[in-house]
Parts: sequence; C-alpha cells; structure tokens
Amino acid sequence: MNKKPSDKDLKDWNKFVKSKDKIISKDELNEPSINKNKSTFVIDLHGYGLDQANKFVEKTINECFEKHILKVNIITGKGMRSKSAEDPYKSSELSILKHSIPEFINSNVELMKKIKNIDNTKEKNLGSFNVYLRSKNKFR
Repeated sequence: MNKKPSDKDLKDWNKFVKSKDKIISKDELNEPSINKNKSTFVIDLHGYGLDQANKFVEKTINECFEKHILKVNIITGKGMRSKSAEDPYKSSELSILKHSIPEFINSNVELMKKIKNIDNTKEKNLGSFNVYLRSKNKFR
C-alpha cells in the first residue's frame, strides 16, 4: 500500500480545506439552527444500513416539509463497494440504497402526499437523487 498521497490527492485536499462550502453533518437535521428559508437540504446515507436509511429518509422528509424546505438531495452512493455482489443469495439490485430508497419513498403513502416529484433518473449513473417537496402552505 502506498502511504504517500499523490500530487493530485494533495491538490484535491488543499482545495477542499480552503473551500468555503459548508459540509452538512448527518446530525445537523436534529439541531434547531437550520435555516428555515433554505431551499435545499442534503443528506448523505453512506454508512447507513437499509432500515436505518429508510427511517432517516422518512424523518428528514417530514422535518424538511415542516420547515418549508422544498428540495432534499439524498446521497446514496453508487453501491460500488457493496459486498452483496459477492454473495449469490443476495440481490445487488435490492440491497443497494440507490435503488431501495426511492422504492421505499414511493411505497410510503404519507410521504408521497408531501412530495411533488422524485428526480431519480436511472440512466444517469449518479449516487444521489432529489426529492421535491410540496409547499406546506398549499398542503391539505
């Protein structure tokens, strides 16, 4: 294993450290200091199991709806490091969050009442998708 980082890695790291972009903590949703006028909220599901991710997504969408946030960007990852492909008894399609999270959302009737649209373009090989929420003011 190469212990010395490459020049590209060093350049990327320095760019990251000097960046003024804020990285949202997974726990930040629970903090009362969320900007209520914020139009997009980002969550990252890396490291979550399927049940944990489903619960977190449901909680996040409900809280964002209550706080008038109109778009939730859900980062699932591409599933490139998933071990399910090595096990013939597991389905790689069903165990990967990028496939199962949108399915969970679509099957949750109460969540779907709050959602205007889910942008889960399958032809793009992205590790994230957007959930567009209805305006709470127009919700009945």
